[in-house]
Amino acid sequence: MFETDTQPVLNEYLNDLIREKNLISDARAWKNYKDYRPMVELAKTKHLPVIAANAPGRYTNRVTRLSLKSLDQLDAAAKAWLPPLPIDTATGAYYQKFVNIMGGHANMGGMKIYQSQNLWDATMGWSIAKYFKSHTDSKIMQVNGGFHSEDKLGTAAQLKKYAPTVRIVNVAAFAVEDFNNVDWAKYSKDNNYIIVTDGRLPKSF
Repeated sequence: MFETDTQPVLNEYLNDLIREKNLISDARAWKNYKDYRPMVELAKTKHLPVIAANAPGRYTNRVTRLSLKSLDQLDAAAKAWLPPLPIDTATGAYYQKFVNIMGGHANMGGMKIYQSQNLWDATMGWSIAKYFKSHTDSKIMQVNGGFHSEDKLGTAAQLKKYAPTVRIVNVAAFAVEDFNNVDWAKYSKDNNYIIVTDGRLPKSF
């Protein structure tokens, strides 16, 4: 969840230089940070690095409003938090998946949303690739919403462009309606491991 420009704040917290309340406010933690907190605390305890991999929200918002091309107007300091421009929009299967979710078509407004999705994906892939290139023996666990990496599309595909030699093991989780008789063919594709939960159960928050 952490955005690339908050990496210094995240590092300060992991090194016990600032309090957790400062991490939450200054690193713009999401409202559901409690769901992620155990992983951050484990990393802090074990002295493990955490990569702030997400694109800054102000830039994804800009793309949603004005398109990817609008990022060209940012100065060098701003672009330093983003992958090299222009960003590949990963057409093909990923685009078709997006169109299906949009109800079978993507108008201009929908295309800008698709472009902002690709900015998220590219930034996460680029952030992981940067770390991997200087820590080639590391195992990196990326946590993201399903659409970003199911079937090794989205972030996984972008990562391969920035670091072609990286080995990706994809774990996908689905809440399924056919839990008692799962049709695995619907979920297998390029996912290495699949976790299913019963989608008929009431959701608790």
